[in-house]
Amino acid sequence: MGFSRKRAGRNGRVRYTAYYKDLKGRERSAGTFPNKKDADKAWQRAETQLAEGRVGDPARGRMTFARYVEETWLPHHQMEASTRQRYTYSLRKYILPEFGPMRMVDILPEHVRAWVARLRDEGVSAGTINANKAILSAVFTTALNDQVTFVHPCKGVKTPPVATKPRTIITPEQFDTLYWALPDARMRLLVETAIESGLRWGELSELRTHDLDPRSSVLTVSRAVVEVNPRFHPTGGRFHVKDYPKDREYRRFKLSPPLVRRLADHITAYALKPQDLLFAAEEGPSPEKRLRPVPDPDALGLTEPNAHGRQYKHGTLSGYSAGKCKCEHCKGAYAHYRAQRRAKGKDEPRHPRTRDTDGHIPADWFRRQVWRPALSRAEVGQRVRFHDLRHAHASWLLAGGADLQVVKERLGHSDIATTARYLHTLPEADETALTALDSIRGRARGG
Repeated sequence: MGFSRKRAGRNGRVRYTAYYKDLKGRERSAGTFPNKKDADKAWQRAETQLAEGRVGDPARGRMTFARYVEETWLPHHQMEASTRQRYTYSLRKYILPEFGPMRMVDILPEHVRAWVARLRDEGVSAGTINANKAILSAVFTTALNDQVTFVHPCKGVKTPPVATKPRTIITPEQFDTLYWALPDARMRLLVETAIESGLRWGELSELRTHDLDPRSSVLTVSRAVVEVNPRFHPTGGRFHVKDYPKDREYRRFKLSPPLVRRLADHITAYALKPQDLLFAAEEGPSPEKRLRPVPDPDALGLTEPNAHGRQYKHGTLSGYSAGKCKCEHCKGAYAHYRAQRRAKGKDEPRHPRTRDTDGHIPADWFRRQVWRPALSRAEVGQRVRFHDLRHAHASWLLAGGADLQVVKERLGHSDIATTARYLHTLPEADETALTALDSIRGRARGG
């Protein structure tokens, strides 16, 4: 039961403070008033709101957005380590600079619309705007549920449309060229396992010997690894192993006998134990970056004028230092200069960097040291990400006549509509339609 308490004000006048008890039995103030009648109405109103379920403390809505996010939402909101990292970076880059100083109760749909328009005018992509608005919406959904605020400012706010682009799938012929451009047999086996299984990178790089049953050729996918900044890792590491794949459901499927035999030979050759990673990072420092040859400076033209209006040849030390040019040719000339000085003992030798890994292959190392050089050598004629092998796996299976439901379960999709997007994605997929069209048109031509 609420009550009013009389007290003396600063100017000697009597004031009345209204009190009520919250759900935990703690006394809360509903405000201070000049007379007992208004104070009684205030605590009665607070108790009514409490009974209706509107139990929020008005003071919480007066905290700034930045304080709410950093002290309440981020620490207590359940999410994956990689998601927490991505949300934190997005909040600090796009959202907190706009809404951080504002009070939670003051943020309205008009402010969100203005923010969306500003990001669009600054050239931020539609996909990035949509992703950041989704994060902002998640913050206010929690705030609304916890009755920190009673308005959801993201409701009804539209963002620029994101166009769905058609997938360009690597063909078997292009993959074969890329396969033989890989540096060694171990990397070729890793990539062959990726194209035949359709595994995501986090699932593939966490595969262990006991996940493969050579007798039945069955592979079990039950874990995934994510690479995060140590401050987002539960124990301060870099690689966080989750006891479930992305879809949170184990899956089992068969690999081809030839691939299983090669994997079994790989296990034997490396003397891998059941708990060992199937594809582990090799120990030792990262390979030194190869210096690119610098073209003839006389054929590269001149740099932009510096502060004194002077220009220098591209691909020269003067272009880099005096001309302040940071093009690949000028940086290459400076890299060659530094390498020559180190070789002559004039500068301290560069200490080789070691890869920060617990045995898992770092995705960025694989991308820079293995994947991109192989793509450059193969010259497949299109940009291919490692994840595109998963897309190719689905497309090839469906083009070869595999059942849609089987492909869905193999890939671990939660919705069969996601799997259906891979139908007719190969370049030759429309040939049957063109043949049918030509056959019908041939009737009119008497063919």
